[in-house]
Amino acid sequence: MSTFKRRGFFGGALAAFGLGASPAAAQPPAGGGGMGRRSGFLPEYARAQSYKSLKQSSHDTTGGNGDRWPIKPGATQEIFNQQGPGVITHIWFTISATSPTHLKEIVLRGYWDGESKPSVEVPVGDFFGLNLADYVIYESQYLACSPGKSLNCYFAMPYRKSARFTVTNEGQQAVGAFYSNIDFLSVDALPPDTLYFHAQYRQETPTRAVRGPGGGDVLNPDGKENYVYCETRGRGHLMGVTLGWVQNAERWMGEGDDMIFIDDESKPIIIGTGSEDYFLGSWNFGGREGAKAFSHHQYGAHLIQSPERTGGRYCCYRFHGDNPVTFTRYLKHTMEHGHANNRSDMYYSCAYWYQDRPFTDFPALPAVADRLPRVAQV
Repeated sequence: MSTFKRRGFFGGALAAFGLGASPAAAQPPAGGGGMGRRSGFLPEYARAQSYKSLKQSSHDTTGGNGDRWPIKPGATQEIFNQQGPGVITHIWFTISATSPTHLKEIVLRGYWDGESKPSVEVPVGDFFGLNLADYVIYESQYLACSPGKSLNCYFAMPYRKSARFTVTNEGQQAVGAFYSNIDFLSVDALPPDTLYFHAQYRQETPTRAVRGPGGGDVLNPDGKENYVYCETRGRGHLMGVTLGWVQNAERWMGEGDDMIFIDDESKPIIIGTGSEDYFLGSWNFGGREGAKAFSHHQYGAHLIQSPERTGGRYCCYRFHGDNPVTFTRYLKHTMEHGHANNRSDMYYSCAYWYQDRPFTDFPALPAVADRLPRVAQV
């Protein structure tokens, strides 16, 4: 994807923040017209901007080539600290670590406006869509993993007063080198309706299968036993999720419908037709013998291993950039685990959304040993 296409979401975000041209101004006039009364013929990047471009990184402050941070077991490294209003536009990490499960062991936390509680709290792999601790090369509009194990995020992250990010090594082995580049804008002010970025990790290992009399399925109109991606109160909009699945039994596991509760805790307002449909695939992603990994701007299943078999592994993502799911008081994003919650598999996810409050009370992060992907005996 080109740089300008890559930053399309950010360009729209700039317009929303009042910091750049509107999306309409970035498009040529209809019919390919020439000089008109408006300057719509100019793309946004060819117009004067009102922000200051900056970066914080792991560069060697002595001027040497040690542009990295080692992180001992149990240690926390601050990787970003900025005062004043601004917008993080891009995060890039690459990590050298001995532990094969360091993507689950290193936890990324982000704090807005001096809050003591994080708005981002996710194992670093899950944050970048690598929910099963394996590096997988893929590209989406907001997240990507490139050759060389480089991790990229393009979600715009505005803050009014300050921003701070840390990484904590919760593993038992040292991280030899953590490289970081975080690009951001310094601005004079942000509009009153600016929302804060949130990212939350959840897991259920295993999900609890629901069975009726005689072992049959039961109806599930209310979604009470569904897997929960996130639950929050306030005003904002959902941007999407990443999910890692590990199968604990044979056959297809993705018959579960997505169910989103919006401003009403009693019943879901949005109900889909199946897990693979929510991730914008179809027919079991190709089935037991024909499933193939895929990745596109807004959706994908970038990891598929041993499909429809015990121990089968999937990583999927779905973003709602075309139509962020709005809420004014309450949001709970859920999905059935199997048809009517009839399966017990392993779920590891990260949800991404924007909200009017700079923090959310997250559930306690599971211990490292519990976060490691595995097959359970059920």
